[in-house]
Amino acid sequence: MNYQQYSPQRFNVLPPVVKNLLIINGLFFLATIALHKSFGIDLASYFGLRFPGSQAFNPYQFVTYMFMHGSLSHIFFNMFALWMFGYTLENIWGSKRFLIYYLVTGIGAGLVHYGTLYLEYRPLIITLNGIIDDPSVENLVNFRASIQGTISPYAGEIFLNYNNFIKALNQLIQKPESQALIESARGFVIDYKQYMLSRPNVIGASGAVFGILLAFGMLFPNVRLYLYFFFPIKAKWFVILYGLLELYLGFTQSHSNIAHFAHLGGMVFGFILIKYWKHKRIY
Repeated sequence: MNYQQYSPQRFNVLPPVVKNLLIINGLFFLATIALHKSFGIDLASYFGLRFPGSQAFNPYQFVTYMFMHGSLSHIFFNMFALWMFGYTLENIWGSKRFLIYYLVTGIGAGLVHYGTLYLEYRPLIITLNGIIDDPSVENLVNFRASIQGTISPYAGEIFLNYNNFIKALNQLIQKPESQALIESARGFVIDYKQYMLSRPNVIGASGAVFGILLAFGMLFPNVRLYLYFFFPIKAKWFVILYGLLELYLGFTQSHSNIAHFAHLGGMVFGFILIKYWKHKRIY
């Protein structure tokens, strides 16, 4: 297909999967606000995607994280993009294939994000495992120096445990043969490892939305999109530039609150799935 210009016709163009995804995301967003205000329950802590090595991780989070959003602007722009590009794809592919594509790209985004994060965390994990296996005074003193200033006084229980660890370590330096002090200090290292692995929490449909954007660019490469409603750009160049921008930001802003590699992951898994369908002649 080759279109010179593309623009949505009307806002009631809602095929079933897109419509239900919009509704489910909206309900989750409202429930998150209501439960937090009324009962202090943070749904994102249960349904957001945690690091697979942490105790807070559950496999279902690879799906549920796509329905959680942190702010009104976050959900609005994701849902607007889902509708703007998704309804055309669902009309072309059919609802079943579109839903498969949405879920695969969303799950793939989570896998890529935590795959890259694991590479970043791997040296720390190896170090902590080494200390847990060999909690010598020297290793524990080096550990204390390496984590100094990394735990906020507002971090809750882990900060209290950190203070107890410091006291136990100071006593251990004086009594290096005390097994009770060694186990106490070792226990904090285990707690700290879980604290670090549990901190990342990915939420949002952005990975799947970027997969949809990639698919639109592949199906309609020459369709003109309008940036800020004024500047026309062909879909293929928009997708390429956006992908390169995410790659750049992924390396230069690795500690930001935006999961850039998750966005890239959605695009990568979308590309692979589209090529697979084309190879199998079901596309």
